[in-house]
Amino acid sequence: MEFQDDFIANLKSYRKEKGISQEKLAEICDCATGTIGCIECGKTLPSFEMIVKIAAALKIHPADLFLRNASTTVMEAKDKLRMKLLPQIEEFIEKEM
Repeated sequence: MEFQDDFIANLKSYRKEKGISQEKLAEICDCATGTIGCIECGKTLPSFEMIVKIAAALKIHPADLFLRNASTTVMEAKDKLRMKLLPQIEEFIEKEM
């Protein structure tokens, strides 16, 4: 169940990060509307083929869906980069313009 919990958490996080609804993801993956919801609530286990379709729809590697805390790590890394680089970018723009 540990991998399933990680998969569900990462699926939800990546889907929300990409701004894709469950319905839209189901449409992209060519599955029934409720399939993604059932996967996200742990009622249904996705097939390997469905995992690959979901990853392709989210534009991520399928393994990213199984990495422990991958979604948190990705978001934290983006936030750290923004906090570090945005002030430098703004300073550069001010100097150059």
